[in-house]
Amino acid sequence: MKILVTGGGGFLGQALCRGLVARGHDVASFNRGHYPALDAISVKQIAGDLADRDAVMAAFAGGFDAVFHNAAKAGAWGSYDSYHQANVVGTQNVLEACRAHGIGRLVYTSTPSVTHRATHPVEGGTAETVPYGEHFQAPYATTKAIAEKAVLAANDASLATVALRPRLIWGPGDNQILPRLVERAKAGRLRIVGSGGNKVDTTFIDNAAQAHFDAFDHLAPGAACAGKAYFISNGEPWPMRDVLNGLLRAAGAPEVHKHLPFRVAYAVGVVCEGLWSVLPLQGEPPMTRFLAEQLSTSHWYSMAPATRDFGYVPKVTMAEGLERLRASFHR
Repeated sequence: MKILVTGGGGFLGQALCRGLVARGHDVASFNRGHYPALDAISVKQIAGDLADRDAVMAAFAGGFDAVFHNAAKAGAWGSYDSYHQANVVGTQNVLEACRAHGIGRLVYTSTPSVTHRATHPVEGGTAETVPYGEHFQAPYATTKAIAEKAVLAANDASLATVALRPRLIWGPGDNQILPRLVERAKAGRLRIVGSGGNKVDTTFIDNAAQAHFDAFDHLAPGAACAGKAYFISNGEPWPMRDVLNGLLRAAGAPEVHKHLPFRVAYAVGVVCEGLWSVLPLQGEPPMTRFLAEQLSTSHWYSMAPATRDFGYVPKVTMAEGLERLRASFHR
């Protein structure tokens, strides 16, 4: 099939492109930059911004059969408008372009953050039992929730849609979460928020991509997964302190054992958000209210709905994934 991936140059995007090419599909990527890694696997690159309706319309006119809408503005900081343009307007443009060009399948990469509710834990939840969050502390979660709802509402007889919510994707090639953890650990600035005993789900990169392929293989008008959202993870919830230190050990970085009480972390987040709002400070704040809540609360999910509706079963365990990550640092 002829498939378009948005954001194919990113961590998950490249895994999607590699997997789709390996499966024999003709793959193109719509992204703002240019990535030699995509050239190396013969993925055609189309430059453009999701918020530019004309650019999206032109890119989607290439006779594609399906779209993996993976591109988004992620992170813990930034103006609401920047997130809205990328995540909400961008997704609206994708949906409109799918309609205009008769593209019949859309796999959307969402996030569990759309269900975030302060310090309310989720233990074994599914999309059927965990409602959307309210009063989000971060524009990322707010705009991804709006976008996911739009994608699911668009599902009908001519356009089959599904939304996947992978939790904390990690593995070889990660250029987002792991580098920040390693940098802070080496500088002695990393802390475990709360006790660190709160259990959390994470997703090895190969499993995250596999879930997208499984959903795509089953997606069609009227399919069990059409018009629905699914949490995706390794299905192995670990205490947060074990997740952090497992990743740090694999990267050859010092482990973290110092703790920061949640109330202190939250207060630091309030102060940081205030400073970053009024001063010309670079990068993201080291702590935000949303991040303090996420780091200290249990969040793990049931994979049963994904297994039932499109056969997703994680193939790479946490232990195997950490070994692969460790090996990638010693090549």
